[in-house]
Amino acid sequence: MAVDLTPRQPKKTYGGEGGAYYEWSPADLPMLGVASIGAAKLLLAAGGLSLPSYSDSAKVAYVLQGTGTCGIVLPEATKEKVVGVKEGDALALPFGVVTWWHNAPDATMELIVLFLGDTSKGHKAGQFTNFQLTGANGIFTGFSTEFVGRAWDLTQDDAAKLVSSQPASGIVKLGAGQKLPAPSAEDRKGMALNCLEAPLDVDIKNGGRVVVLNTQNLPLVKEVGLGADLVRIDAHSMCSPGFSCDSAYQVTYIVRGSGRVQVVGTDGKRVLETHVEGGYLFIVPRFFVVSKIADASGLEWFSIITTPNPIFSHLAGRTSVWKAISPEVLEASFNTTPEMEKLFRSKRLDSEIFFAPN
Repeated sequence: MAVDLTPRQPKKTYGGEGGAYYEWSPADLPMLGVASIGAAKLLLAAGGLSLPSYSDSAKVAYVLQGTGTCGIVLPEATKEKVVGVKEGDALALPFGVVTWWHNAPDATMELIVLFLGDTSKGHKAGQFTNFQLTGANGIFTGFSTEFVGRAWDLTQDDAAKLVSSQPASGIVKLGAGQKLPAPSAEDRKGMALNCLEAPLDVDIKNGGRVVVLNTQNLPLVKEVGLGADLVRIDAHSMCSPGFSCDSAYQVTYIVRGSGRVQVVGTDGKRVLETHVEGGYLFIVPRFFVVSKIADASGLEWFSIITTPNPIFSHLAGRTSVWKAISPEVLEASFNTTPEMEKLFRSKRLDSEIFFAPN
């Protein structure tokens, strides 16, 4: 599979005083197109508002930094949900959802949100297409004033004024005194899961920790059709070589820290060997085996997997396939001695998924 797997940073698509929108392009990261995965990042300055929009793709949003507010209008809903968000929050956004995002005027840091999603039903494989409801490129700028006036029960003059009153595109900065709805604790229920506060699915001392998003802890994941996880490994720890055994792609964004990554594909060929750090994104093809080793700073990443309840098979550690295979088969497969087979099998009896440095 001769596809460039090199991790990439996103490029700015649009923005202004209120913030900016960045995205990864299949032209720079070909695996996006192969896997039909979209990836983008929203950055809002203090007072920034990402105008209401919807997308052609189901997504998972992950808050990388800051606190803010997300407005969500689910299909056929009669009232929006106003959800307070903070670093570590993950939200599942199905097809047809209208959202807006806001960073408070008195915020001390930017609000940064990562979006990863399935573009297989979208207009462009590997890239989100977002539809703005207002602004210079809003949907209603394309309709005639007659149609807009009829739809909204306004005169054509009022319809023209309303449609043209927002000259910005996508992101604006609110003026002093402009207020938006306050977040509701009730609205947050079932809409967001904080991966930094949720119960750990894996917790290995001096090794690493994992929180998995699935249909149990975030039910909307089922509608999105994607699974996700937040993984944090400690300094110099290793994440066991493993692969997704349900034909899923792994899309990985490095949140912070740094480390080394190796990916091995068909015929035992190493198809990626690189050093990664915060801000980079890469994709592991189906059934390819990936492993990571953190630098002294540790390594943290957020991933989506293109199935809502992913299953992984590991090739090292207590739960690896090697511990299940009979000694005779292992000995014959490696063409080794019984003594070496026993030595091999005696290792990693207590270690699972993450391996702390010796």
